[in-house]
Amino acid sequence: MNKYHKILDKIIKKGKVQSNKKGSITFLTNQVLQLKANDLLDIFETHGIARNKLKNELDLFQKGERLTERYRDIGINWWDYVGPIMVNSYPTYFEKLPKLIDQINKERRNSKNYVLFLGETGAESNQQPCLSLIQFQIDNGKVVISAYQRSSDASLGLPADIYHLYLISRQIKLPLRSVTLMLGNVHIYDNNIEPTRELLQGSRPKFNLNV
Repeated sequence: MNKYHKILDKIIKKGKVQSNKKGSITFLTNQVLQLKANDLLDIFETHGIARNKLKNELDLFQKGERLTERYRDIGINWWDYVGPIMVNSYPTYFEKLPKLIDQINKERRNSKNYVLFLGETGAESNQQPCLSLIQFQIDNGKVVISAYQRSSDASLGLPADIYHLYLISRQIKLPLRSVTLMLGNVHIYDNNIEPTRELLQGSRPKFNLNV
């Protein structure tokens, strides 16, 4: 059982239950998931991650593309529910990432914390980013990435975010030491509990998108 599977198992066995406008969830608060290179490889090999779609999605994010039609053009339909334009969502912040990556690659300063903030309090939004902060540090010639997620759908959103962070690390011209996620609230929706159990038993189930 890899580290991602362990947190899924922990949610099912020890999580609390609550209901919100999207449905009922089983959740844990303030969980930490630290992943080294071999942990990432294990997750990517055992979980059905849409690698090409997620890579193309990140490319559009970094270009600041806000039209959901452009995402649909490359086979990404999970943003359709927000409407024709993604307001104050991931592209608003990820379009700042290439400049930050260039700065990291140019400076490579051990003494500096490079930070990308996502989300703005009080701003109009149709999908506030669940990933709230990404921090980059250089430690003895290797990249250490730390990310804070205010809310994480463990079945669908979490593996996608892990893969995005991995892709981002590949843009830095230094080897990756680790990716650590601080999960403020990590949860499984009721209609994904049974598929999650199937995943932990070795199957490749289909999960439901809850929006």
